[in-house]
Amino acid sequence: MALTSDLQNTATQVRRDILRMVHQNASGHPGGSLGCADLMTALYFEVLDHDSKNFTMEGKNQDLFFLSNGHISPVWYSVLARSGYFPVSELKTFRSINSRLQGHPCVEKKLPGIRIASGSLGQGLSVACGAALAKKMNGDNKLVYCLTGDGELQEGQIWEAAMFAAHLKIDNVIAIVDYNRKQIDGPTDKVMSLGDLHAKWRSFGWEVHDMNGNDMQSVIDVLTTVKKNTFKQKPNVILMKTEMGFGVDFMMGTHKWHGSAPDDNQLANALGQLKETIGDY
Repeated sequence: MALTSDLQNTATQVRRDILRMVHQNASGHPGGSLGCADLMTALYFEVLDHDSKNFTMEGKNQDLFFLSNGHISPVWYSVLARSGYFPVSELKTFRSINSRLQGHPCVEKKLPGIRIASGSLGQGLSVACGAALAKKMNGDNKLVYCLTGDGELQEGQIWEAAMFAAHLKIDNVIAIVDYNRKQIDGPTDKVMSLGDLHAKWRSFGWEVHDMNGNDMQSVIDVLTTVKKNTFKQKPNVILMKTEMGFGVDFMMGTHKWHGSAPDDNQLANALGQLKETIGDY
């Protein structure tokens, strides 16, 4: 098991990657990416049973991960590269013409680690439930994880998938909601209130868990606990509280950095708050 301090150092480097990637083409989504850096680091460097050197679309006998809120692709590309799916140097091509690292993940570029195109919000959980059901039918006892945004829960397809999973007892799927209470147009409570998410998910037949997504130890502890709670007739969902823009003081506490890139001075300020730990690309 990796040391929490090592995972935190990796997450810090991932945050540096995110900022530099979004800055280089003045385009991308840093806010949610920064907020989810701890989770994504924990998944790819500690929790997932995966093989970065032998990627297949089917993912037989491996855990699968689906990013439903595909706009936070910078954090996914960073952890994929740094865990060995493709060269870290390729992060330099983010959002460039003909790059495999498009602003929203795509499959036609055949980037290892990507199994579905995402970014059209609301669809990822349906795919994850289908993949998890296929694993059960094939006698594959590995797990399927899916990350969604909280604003994404305003999409009806999420709740169709939730009903589907509970009805068919798809108990090898773990949904994770990035519960930062912000979306591109403002706070979720002002755009469209989400209500009592704990009560909603429970009423749909899911086991509900809480996580501090910006505390690495909490992330590891909760993921470990939930993993032990799979294959018990109910799907599991984690409501992961995060701060959009976490790690950079002027990006936190606001939705303004959902889809805005830092300029040169802002990048220098942000990187100054995040020590280089592994090495920039």
